[in-house]
Amino acid sequence: MKLYGNLNSGNCYKVRLLLSYLNVPYTYQDMDAPHGATRTAEFLAINPAGQIPVLALNNGRTLAESNAIMAFLAEDTPYLPINAFERAKALQWMFWEQYRHEPAIAVARFIKIYAPERADELPKLMERGGDALSVMEGHLRKNVWFIGAGPSIADIALYAYTHVAEDGGFNLGDYPQVQAWCARMAEHPRHVLMTDRPEKI
Repeated sequence: MKLYGNLNSGNCYKVRLLLSYLNVPYTYQDMDAPHGATRTAEFLAINPAGQIPVLALNNGRTLAESNAIMAFLAEDTPYLPINAFERAKALQWMFWEQYRHEPAIAVARFIKIYAPERADELPKLMERGGDALSVMEGHLRKNVWFIGAGPSIADIALYAYTHVAEDGGFNLGDYPQVQAWCARMAEHPRHVLMTDRPEKI
C-alpha cells in the first residue's frame, strides 16, 4: 500500500503512527500541499477532494480522511474495540476531534506557521481550542486512555494535533492530565515522531 501525506500534517501523522504501531509495510509519497501538490490533475484523480492523507491499497482502491483510514486499518487489532458500544465511543471521540478539536487547535497552528496574515483569527481559535483541551483534561482526570485499557485510534486521533498544540500558542502546562497522557502515548515501543520521515520509501 502507498500513503500520500505531509510530514507537517497532524492528520497524516495519525495514519503514519497507526501504521507504525501495527508494523504494516507501506510506501510513502510526501506531498507539498501548501504549494499545490494536492491540486494537480494527477492527484485529483486519486482524491477529487484534493486532500491528504490518502491511502492507496494494493488492489487499486483508495481511501481518504484520516479517521476513516485509521478505522479501516485498525479492524481486528487492539486499536479498535470489538464491543459495539466501546467502538461507538471511539468513533464519538474521533468525530468530536474533527468537529471541535482540529478546527481550532490545528488551524491555530497552521496560522502561526504558514499564515501569519490571519492572526486576527487567533483569539477565537485560542478560546475554542482551550475549551477542547479542557474537555480532554476532564476526561483524563478519570481515565488513563480515551477508550479501554490501552491506546486506541481515538487516542491516536486526538494525540496528533494535541501534542503540537503549543505550536499554535496553547500552553499544555495548563492541562497536566493531557500532558501526562501525551507522555504515555510517546512511550509506545513503536512510537514515531511527527517529523520522522518513514523508512519505507
